[in-house]
Parts: sequence; C-alpha cells; structure tokens
Amino acid sequence: MNSEKRESIDPSQGQGVTIEAWDQQWGRSVLELLRVQMANADAAHGLEHVQRVVKNACLIAQNLVDNRLIGESQEIDYAVLLPAAWFHDCVYVPKNSPQRSQASCIAAEQAVLLLSGLGYPSEKYPAIAHAIESHSFSARIPCRSLEAQVLQDADRLEALGAIGLARCLMTGGSMGQRLYHPDDPFPTTRKPQDDQQSVDHFFAKLLKLPATMQTESGRQIARQRAGYLIAFLEQLAEEIGVPIQLSSEFRGLQKGYHG
Repeated sequence: MNSEKRESIDPSQGQGVTIEAWDQQWGRSVLELLRVQMANADAAHGLEHVQRVVKNACLIAQNLVDNRLIGESQEIDYAVLLPAAWFHDCVYVPKNSPQRSQASCIAAEQAVLLLSGLGYPSEKYPAIAHAIESHSFSARIPCRSLEAQVLQDADRLEALGAIGLARCLMTGGSMGQRLYHPDDPFPTTRKPQDDQQSVDHFFAKLLKLPATMQTESGRQIARQRAGYLIAFLEQLAEEIGVPIQLSSEFRGLQKGYHG
C-alpha cells in the first residue's frame, strides 16, 4: 500500500463534499486493503457487510444534519466516521468464539495499524479506535462521541430488515441451529434460546435493537426495519399454523413496516 503522506480533509467543507472528498482520497486504498484483510471473514461479516454499514452510517449522518436532529454546535467528523465504519470488522472473530466480546477492541487496534500503513492522519486514531471499540453489542463500551453513536447505529441496522433476516438465518444455519422450537416457535412459555433456534434470536436481541439506538435518525430507521421482521414472523406463524402473540415490548413495531 502507498504510505505517502497525504493532506488531511478539511472538516469545514460541506457534508456531501466531505464524504466525496474522503472517498476520492482514501476509498480505493481502503477497499483494496480490506479485500485482503477480510478475505477469510464469514458471509455475514464480510466486505459486503462493511460496505452496507458505511452506507448506513452516511444515511444516518445525512438525516441527522438534514432534519436538524443534532445540536447546532455538533459536527460529524467524517475523517473519523468513515474509516471507523470501513475498519470496524477488520478482524474476524467467530460468533461462538470466547473472544467474541473482545472483537471490537482487537479490530480497533488492527485498524490503527492498517491506517498507519496507509499514512492516515494520526491525530484521528484515538477517535477512530473509540468508535470501533464501542460499536459492538457484546463489548458494552459506552459511546463518547457522535461518530461512535452513528457507527453503532449503522452496524445495528444490519441486524434488522431484509439483511438482518438473511444474516440471522445464515448464521443460525452455519451453527447447526433449528429454525424454531417445535413446541413453542415464538417463545411464550419459555425463555428464548438463540443458541439453539434462529427465531429465538428475534426475541432475545433483534426486536430489542430499536430501543438501543443512539441517534434519533437510527431509531427511526430501526423501527421501520424491525417492522419487516415482525411481518416475517406473522407470515411464518400463518404458514406453520401457530398463533403469534407479541409482548407489549414489541407490539408497537408492527406499525413500522409498510410492505
């Protein structure tokens, strides 16, 4: 990779220009690097996932600015947000690995090393590392910056909607899980066991994600995509002939999806 020192991006530029400028300056080098770095990642956490998270992050940030959902004194530093989004999963740790809760911290350390090799401005490293460390659900590290909040929301959106449904079933299948519990498909008389049934993961985690979103923009998108998962569960219930009764915690999400 070319380690030639480059000029850092002017944070005073307009939002769209800043994203475009960053992509023109760093996008190709970052993509080439990640193609190699992430060659062994699983299908649910590979480069396509990273590209969608980058897109989600830009969408959330754009909505925050356009709809004035952040304070007038707040600014989004794309020189932090974009590399953090690109490198947030640059180290692959399997979902069932005992190191899973440390994956984001491992990725943060590796991201700094990779960015250093590209000649990326070093003054951005601490903020980039924090955004990567705190994006993880299992790490439970509080977000201390707007960029960290946006990245966390962007990554969690991947667990919702059509992509979230596909990733959940792909991951469950790869781990040898059943689709649903034969006696209680939509856990009502038992606690969800999402290490055994894929549908249980909807109730253990996925449908709870909208309430965990850090930004108003992320929350709005999450509720819409969670509504899609509810629609899937209702269709599944009809096809297997087992009624589904949603708890009050999830009932409001039914209105989120307009198919």
